[in-house]
Amino acid sequence: MRRYGFWRVKSEVCSNEGNGKVSEDRIILSITDGVATITLNRPDVGNALDIPTVKELAKAVDHFAADDAVRCVVLTGAGRLFCAGGDIASMAGAGDGLPDMLGDLIAALHRVLVALIEMPKPLLTLVNGPAAGAGFSMAISGDVVIAGKSASFLAAYGGIGLTADGGMSWLLPRLIGLRQAQRLILLNEKVGADEAGAIGLVTQVVEDDDLLSVGQTMAYRLKTSAMSSIGGSRALLRESLQSDYATQLERERQSMMEAARGSENSEGVAAFLQKRKPDFEKAN
Repeated sequence: MRRYGFWRVKSEVCSNEGNGKVSEDRIILSITDGVATITLNRPDVGNALDIPTVKELAKAVDHFAADDAVRCVVLTGAGRLFCAGGDIASMAGAGDGLPDMLGDLIAALHRVLVALIEMPKPLLTLVNGPAAGAGFSMAISGDVVIAGKSASFLAAYGGIGLTADGGMSWLLPRLIGLRQAQRLILLNEKVGADEAGAIGLVTQVVEDDDLLSVGQTMAYRLKTSAMSSIGGSRALLRESLQSDYATQLERERQSMMEAARGSENSEGVAAFLQKRKPDFEKAN
């Protein structure tokens, strides 16, 4: 039995190349018991993002998002950092082509993030260490974000004369308010794990040694939930930020009607009446 990501996996292992083997290169992929794990795997450079890494990530996300057997996606990092953001060395090597290179890199990353945000299943991020730049954005994109005590969050863009990407300028004001977002992005202030928990940047802060076990428990909780409920609720929460009240009420009505047509609703009602725990996984 080998270790892939942070679960011991004996059954199905998913590859970004479709050959049944796990990539030992830029990302590590695994799927077991309905939980798909994506581990950024460039620890020697802080899991920094370059175009080949993002392309591998895109293949993994597209596969897991479309796979009905996957009921929860987990994103984490290998080594000491979660993700240091963009690969500065590759930026330095781009020369006069840097703007175009960054444009291509960011476009590819943004497609990945949109796929993660819009998929009808939960995203759990386990922040195992510092997250900077686009790594910061990726870390806080989860529906549930669990950070180890060694985690920290730094926008970093101002330090190299760039501006925010990865949805940071959209997410931060909604998560922690405009004033705090201005502090983190414009003043480039680093936030530690405890402060991140206090201001609502992350869901939970745990000891580093407990991150994997707590993450495992949370992933099980998410993957045994009703996917119709989670998928519909994810969409409603996302849409609410652009909707007026009356529009959102109608969206809620339509979402409820759609969920009521599904087998998970039938299972949930039956379980309630029979005074037992619903088995949503078998309901699909």
